[in-house]
Amino acid sequence: MNAARERAPAWSRKASGKIDTFWNGRNSRGYEAVIIKIPKIFSRRVIELHGRVGIEWLSRLPSMLDECSERWSLAIEPPFEPLSYNYVAPATLPDGHGVVLKVGVPNPELLTEIEALQIFNGRGSVRLLDARPEQGILLLERLKPGESLTAVSDNEKAISVAVRVMKQLWRPAPAQHSFPTVRRWASGLERLRKAFDGGSGPFPKELVNTAETLFAELIPSSHSPMLLHGDLHHSNILSAEREPWLALDPKGVIGEAAYEVGALLRNPIPQLLDAPQPKRILARRVDQMAEALGFDRERLLGWGISQAVLSAWWSFEDHGYGWEPAIACAEHLTTLVK
Repeated sequence: MNAARERAPAWSRKASGKIDTFWNGRNSRGYEAVIIKIPKIFSRRVIELHGRVGIEWLSRLPSMLDECSERWSLAIEPPFEPLSYNYVAPATLPDGHGVVLKVGVPNPELLTEIEALQIFNGRGSVRLLDARPEQGILLLERLKPGESLTAVSDNEKAISVAVRVMKQLWRPAPAQHSFPTVRRWASGLERLRKAFDGGSGPFPKELVNTAETLFAELIPSSHSPMLLHGDLHHSNILSAEREPWLALDPKGVIGEAAYEVGALLRNPIPQLLDAPQPKRILARRVDQMAEALGFDRERLLGWGISQAVLSAWWSFEDHGYGWEPAIACAEHLTTLVK
């Protein structure tokens, strides 16, 4: 995530940190209203990212869920946990069909997620059943059994699954679209330099220099721009019925296909870094994906390194913490360059 926002004052962040339960009675059509729990860590993330807008959104969340319940005649269940930046909960339609309701603070990333899901149209991804873009609301197909790819302990098998999903997802870049480009994302490192008066702050100087150099080389030489998922890692690939595995939560970004492997290389964190030989795992992933996708190994590595540094900066920019694991992955990947 990376969105412009005004940070909330400390008292507001603290006050919004508790776990609240809301009961809104019954709505006008007689459907059961929603009892919801807002986890402390979810509230904190929303407020860190969106500031006062996030506080206001959290206060409206119960009524928005009631409106969704009425609009689609939903029986909404407790949310999936852990929540990240959006309120995501299973729900059931009157015919017994399971769906997923996703509600977030309206922002450009939710709009491009909706646009990407419309273009993917269920091929390699969860289906978008309906949406209210201006309200940040998505009604999605429910994937069952819904286990994430993190449950597959065999690293090579997990990578093979992800490669198949990638190949299903990718589309040529639309002629008209509102998606960000990899070039625009990479400009985030300019904000890093500005934040630290041209330096690199807590980030290793040589690693930031390397990431900037790699982006400067890889972006101009990119070819065949594609619509990519943009955040395709183990937790965003779930087991399903109509296909063995399907992706969810696309960011939607335009770039060459090799860019897509970066998130997969460095995840899942912290399991990857806690493994006895993370460097060996990364080396095998690089070789396996280069062979399976027909990518140049060194180019794939370049995208992996530069993207890991960018991801670390985004974590710092949005939260001020949690950036170190991505840097550790980038450092491991640099040792694999021949």
